[in-house]
Amino acid sequence: MTSGYRGNKERRLLLGASSRVHLKSGGMEMLEEEEVLISQLKRKLENEYLNPEEKISLLIDALNKVLSSAAVQTDSRALTRVKSQLYHSGVLSHCVGVLSLSPSRLRGNWTCAARLAHLTSSSCVGAEPGSRSEDFHRLFLPSVMDVLLSLASQLMRRAEGSSLFRKVLDSIGWLLSAHTHLTAQVLSSVQYEQIQMCDDVTISLLCIQMWIQTCAVNRDFLSHLSDESVLLLLNEAVAQLALSSDSAVGGASIKLMLLMASQLGLRLQALLVNFKGLDSLLEKDWTGRGFDQEVDQLISIIQRDKAVSSQSEVSTERVRAACVIQAAWRSFQTRRRMKSLNRAVSTLQKRYRARRRRLQEQKEAQQWEEQLRYQVCVRRQQARRRFHQKQRELLLLLPPDQVRPYLQECERRAAVVIQSVYRGFRERRRYNDSLRDALRESQRQQRAARTLQRAGRRLIEKRRAAKAPPLTPLWIGQEDLTDTRRVELQRQVEEYISVHRSTRVSAEECASLHEEVQLLLQAELQKGERWRREEQRVEALLACAHTQLEVLRDAPPLSVVTVKQAESFLSPSASIAARARDAHNATLQANRLPWWRMLGEMHTGQEASPAHLQELEEVFGGLFIGGSAVVRGGTEVDGVKL
Repeated sequence: MTSGYRGNKERRLLLGASSRVHLKSGGMEMLEEEEVLISQLKRKLENEYLNPEEKISLLIDALNKVLSSAAVQTDSRALTRVKSQLYHSGVLSHCVGVLSLSPSRLRGNWTCAARLAHLTSSSCVGAEPGSRSEDFHRLFLPSVMDVLLSLASQLMRRAEGSSLFRKVLDSIGWLLSAHTHLTAQVLSSVQYEQIQMCDDVTISLLCIQMWIQTCAVNRDFLSHLSDESVLLLLNEAVAQLALSSDSAVGGASIKLMLLMASQLGLRLQALLVNFKGLDSLLEKDWTGRGFDQEVDQLISIIQRDKAVSSQSEVSTERVRAACVIQAAWRSFQTRRRMKSLNRAVSTLQKRYRARRRRLQEQKEAQQWEEQLRYQVCVRRQQARRRFHQKQRELLLLLPPDQVRPYLQECERRAAVVIQSVYRGFRERRRYNDSLRDALRESQRQQRAARTLQRAGRRLIEKRRAAKAPPLTPLWIGQEDLTDTRRVELQRQVEEYISVHRSTRVSAEECASLHEEVQLLLQAELQKGERWRREEQRVEALLACAHTQLEVLRDAPPLSVVTVKQAESFLSPSASIAARARDAHNATLQANRLPWWRMLGEMHTGQEASPAHLQELEEVFGGLFIGGSAVVRGGTEVDGVKL
């Protein structure tokens, strides 16, 4: 029994190994067969005599056969290799070209077109383009999506194309689930807008179901989309809720929005702010339709988003207020800088105008010089012509026998002049050359003499330095000078001074000169201290004057001034107050007198007499005298008692 069991087990192992070898060899054979089929299909498609119907049927049969045979293989990479080979061989490009034909050339064969679209979409999902990956994703896949959307928009207009339309939308959703970057193209395409604008409930429901199926197949589909694409998709769902009254469409739209909320989370909260009144629309129009639980769940999400959005609005308002404050401050800085730049701009303009004026003057002077030079040349030429004309006239007056000797004499004189000029030029050049050679020779001799002298001096200095004893530095190397050494050095200095006394200045004169220098230094220091005190006093007076000027500039008008404010402008100095009172009284007197009385008294500097001042005080009832107000009769000027 044991030996029989062992034999059966060994036979089973041998049969399993042989079956695996057969399967592997069979897979290789099937792969080679698929490559042969694809190459044959490519050669058939290159035939120019095939019509569109024959191409469609040929492509459908070949793609069905190739994809089915690759799908049943045990190797998981076989289907991917077949799809990649279909793309590299150009078969998928032929599929796109056939689907992009006009409806008149397809002759109403919409069923085959929908099947071919489904096969093309399946072939694009899972294909590995390799080195042509960029062309595949940026050029080929958008062209496939355009063809599918165009076919869907054509099937939408036909009554018998409902099932075919569903099949094309499934192909689009399957392609979108694998290639998320095509979503923006679909949502912004004209064909999809035409599909959305259709009034048929079935088409709207199919569109919503396509997006639901795409999100369900690929859990990360919505997370890979941009905010703009998510907003377009959310806008489509909200539009179906607002425009449609069908329960199926409304339920599908609510289901899509819940699916988006579960996958996006916080990203959806910022986008739901754009749809105000959505919770009231759901509560009013879609309650009691059989999916109240989903409606309540969506309303709670929207209301939670409203609370978050209110907080974000508060923060946004704060940011906006900060931006307004910053803009106001920057504009104030810019205006102040522009005011300070006015002087620079005026200086720049002045310099530019002066430079332009100077260039214009130089240009005019150059023109005048050129004109003068031209006039001089013209006048010289005219004078030469007149001279030759006069010479010709004189020749006509001479007897014929004297003309030839005269011309010969003129030629001789001209030759003498030319020869003298040339000889002078030659001698001058020769003299300059000899002078230049002599100067060069003298310079060379001087350089040689300087070089010899420099070498001699260096030699003499070296010999003197070698013969002289080395000098020991007195203070270099003296570390930690003690008191005993210091007393000894001071004693040596005093002995040297006593032995080598100065023959020009005595010790008494040195002492007196030292005292004089000390006195001058002390006087200079005292003068500097006095100058500093004077500068401090001047700075204090300037600060006081600036303060008073600012107070006077910011003073309120007399119509609103109070007594306390008026007292702040009074000076504590009695002399200043008296001077101000006299000037004020003189002004009042001038205002009371007629104009012809003041013609000879303008700017005389004469003060008013005491009698007249007393008269003015009696007339006006009171004046500021000595820094205090004397009120008589309660007279008021612009609301202030004087």
